[in-house]
Amino acid sequence: MALNSSIEWTDATWNPVTGCSKISPGCKHCYADRMANRLHAMGQPRYRNGFQLTLQADIITRPLSWREPHHIFVNSMSDLFHDNIPYEYINQVFDIMSQAHWHTFQVLTKRSKRLAEISHKLKWPKNVWMGVSVENADYKFRISHLQQVPAAVRFLSIEPLLSSIGRLNLNKIDWVIVGGESGPKARPMKEDWVREVRDHCIKQETPFFFKQWGGVQKKKTGRLLDGITWDEMPSIELVFV
Repeated sequence: MALNSSIEWTDATWNPVTGCSKISPGCKHCYADRMANRLHAMGQPRYRNGFQLTLQADIITRPLSWREPHHIFVNSMSDLFHDNIPYEYINQVFDIMSQAHWHTFQVLTKRSKRLAEISHKLKWPKNVWMGVSVENADYKFRISHLQQVPAAVRFLSIEPLLSSIGRLNLNKIDWVIVGGESGPKARPMKEDWVREVRDHCIKQETPFFFKQWGGVQKKKTGRLLDGITWDEMPSIELVFV
């Protein structure tokens, strides 16, 4: 688990799986792919397989030992609903998240079809937030899959935003994150695309979080949209005893 995550909308990361495969345009310049291969070259044992899908079963219980409550991004280096991850393993991850009830777990997938197919077989504790990635209008179907899932909080990660999303139906969506692509060969993001999403959120009263403009030097491009830092979070704040 990584403490003090540099990802703006979470506190920490937990990777019971590493590695993935690319399935849509948002994956083209995947940061996890770059990082995994860098760590492989450095001899980091967890990345002995580079970016090939690898179950890290020995750390599946790690959140149970972290007693201070955190928002935890699950599988920042993979996708929990990848077709090659056995259902039994996904179920184990959900069981650990349920046991670690003092944390809030944020799960994000591009495999929304599999998510919808197996969601009814999983137990959904209130501390699990479920999200899907949507990089352009062609992938808005992932939103309809997410809307079928009985998660306490459902969110969209519209990152990297690669073109206008168009009309958004945010029914049953509790949070929207938008960000531009960062790193080498980052594809540009237009301000009007971001404003379009923000305006849908305002109209439909959905919390809006603007993560970054991105680019090769994302710290320089910053996070301001029309002079404002948009740090809205889901209105459902869960308290566990």
